[in-house]
Amino acid sequence: MLRIHFTGVDLARVRMAGRPDALWETILSFHRLRDRRDVRLFGEWRTESRIRLNSETRTLGMLIPSRGYFPDFLTPVEGQYGWDVGLDALRGIRPERMRRELRLLVGAGGGAGAAVQPRLREFMENGAKHLPRLLGELRAYHRAAVEPYWSHIQAQIEAERAARGRALLDGGADELLASLPPMLRWRAPVLECDYPVDRDVRLRGRGLLLQPSFFCRRTAVTLHDPELPPVLVYPAAAQLASAPAGGEAARPAVEEQRVRTLGKLVGHTRSVVLRAIGDGATTSELARRAGVSLASASQHACVMREAGLVTTLRHGNAVLHTVTPLGAALLKGGAVAS
Repeated sequence: MLRIHFTGVDLARVRMAGRPDALWETILSFHRLRDRRDVRLFGEWRTESRIRLNSETRTLGMLIPSRGYFPDFLTPVEGQYGWDVGLDALRGIRPERMRRELRLLVGAGGGAGAAVQPRLREFMENGAKHLPRLLGELRAYHRAAVEPYWSHIQAQIEAERAARGRALLDGGADELLASLPPMLRWRAPVLECDYPVDRDVRLRGRGLLLQPSFFCRRTAVTLHDPELPPVLVYPAAAQLASAPAGGEAARPAVEEQRVRTLGKLVGHTRSVVLRAIGDGATTSELARRAGVSLASASQHACVMREAGLVTTLRHGNAVLHTVTPLGAALLKGGAVAS
């Protein structure tokens, strides 16, 4: 079990990440690619990603074991600001830090048996030499397995942020922590997390960054080094089953269905409903804002969800609708005709 200990100052400094972290999503998706579980949620994604992934991933497999420790330097804090920023931070990693964290990985057995140990030790001794290969593999893997789904990942994280933001407004940081998914249990002043090892993290006034993740499953993840800025990556509660079949490489039948559904959106009422969702709205709030009946609001939200313009997430006894990046772009571009 992981226990995160809060002070009053830490509670005041709890914050939600503003967007999905590109490097965390990439590293965690590499776990999902090799995991045979969650076929309903990730089976199709695995198939499509493997088809696109025709490059070498040996270095990634060496540094990211199927389970257990992987180096903190793979997920620098700068990743929350975007893929390129995170990759630049990884490129500038200090050699001594790289050696220290790789030594921990060697001590943990590398996660792949004795065969990988010589290569891992070579990487540890000559990190600067091997870093370009690691960066190249990361780029190629990200393009194949994460980038085509990025709009959907963003939509799921925005839905999660909206739900947690509601909890924060309703009851402050205490309510926010209590509203997190079931594997996280708030027993003030300690946040308990299901975890593969027994560990205590003391925030010491630094606060905590809550980073919801599309590819994180079952248990939260945190950094190994207690001196790094505290972050807790946890599974977003949104339904992954609503993921598009292949991003930019989606099957033609899926695209045709989306075009047909988008055609239903043309009209003044749905334009009003989409705008009324704003930063998030329950069905009741949506009906009130748009001046329509509860049944009508629910029907409009369903059509827009099918079209990829809205994401719906359960929040307590209600459901919370949020606008996806596609929906936001449609509103900004004025593409919904009256």
